Amino acid sequence: MTPSSKEAIAERLAEARRFTLELLQPLDDEQLNRVYSPLLSPLAWDLGHIANFEELWLVQTIGQREPLHGELGRFYDAIENPRKSRGALPILRDAELRAYLADVRERTLEVLAEVEIGSDAEDPLLREGFVYEMLLAHEQQHNETMLQLLQMVDDYTLPPHLGSRLTSTFIADTARKEEVTTGEGGAITVSGGVYEIGAPVRGFAYDNERPRHAVELAPFEIDRTPVSNATYIQFMEETAAEPPLYWEREGDGGWVLTRMGGRDPIDPAHPVLHVSWHEADALARWAGKRLPTEHEWEAASPRLDGVGRAWEWTSSDFLAYPGFEAFPYPEYSQVFFGATYKVLRGGSWATHRNLMRPSFRNWDLPERRQIFSGIRLAGDA
Repeated sequence: MTPSSKEAIAERLAEARRFTLELLQPLDDEQLNRVYSPLLSPLAWDLGHIANFEELWLVQTIGQREPLHGELGRFYDAIENPRKSRGALPILRDAELRAYLADVRERTLEVLAEVEIGSDAEDPLLREGFVYEMLLAHEQQHNETMLQLLQMVDDYTLPPHLGSRLTSTFIADTARKEEVTTGEGGAITVSGGVYEIGAPVRGFAYDNERPRHAVELAPFEIDRTPVSNATYIQFMEETAAEPPLYWEREGDGGWVLTRMGGRDPIDPAHPVLHVSWHEADALARWAGKRLPTEHEWEAASPRLDGVGRAWEWTSSDFLAYPGFEAFPYPEYSQVFFGATYKVLRGGSWATHRNLMRPSFRNWDLPERRQIFSGIRLAGDA
């Protein structure tokens, strides 16, 4: 690896950390430590987990150094410590937490100066800088989780300059050439055939996105745009469905959004957010359509409008691709495979643009609504 490329990695790590700290800068220590919801970690836990994950992989695993705080890492294990219990753990807080973040980063940069990273690196963690890309993506994913909690903090305002580092548009894979034509009612028709699904061999991706493989699809239709607030309101009026998270009735019978302590009128043109898979599936059936499979979603993704404003529920369970191999640890994907979790595709307004790729697979429990989840409808052609 050339010195300039190592410098680029160091700057990207620094930029990600600046974003994290600036995201939380408006909050005091009490707010960082407060438990707002059993579905979300205290922000102090997320910060400590980000630092501990970095220490585990970039300092201990790559640098073969001892941890700074002995067995502290077990309290930041996301599998062993459910979110509802994290506020009571003996984690680092306040000044001690901030010192830990800085000390880990100092050691990370020491190790970075020592290692060799390149396409021919013997260690697969270092090959093409995989472990550094993983750490960047990990912190950026936790930024979105933090933004889920920040919806609950009264008077919180996203610092304006941070918005440009998130995304409201989708970076499509323009190299894909499947035949897609405009259909009626704002839908597009995708011809049947064999489609390549998953991440290519080169470049960073998570293990669950690989291996890239061929999937045969029947012809299908998929809406060009996500379901809007206006359509969801009509669905509620006709079925008595529950409103999305953070929606409340206004005195005049309209709907307002109550996140961050505000009461802003619902914009009927915006994509609906904070709906569960069950609600998405019910709306699809009410509309005489269905949710797309994740393979359909990926096959159509180069021509979809509005991707990057809401994670879009699919009908697919979170399963391993044929030939899947866990890397670099089974707890990232493998332990979640099965019929319990549903796949979401795309990304939301709170998703960092670095994570936006057609093959990225998000997943969550079908009853969850705290995520920035929305709906796109599909049907058989």
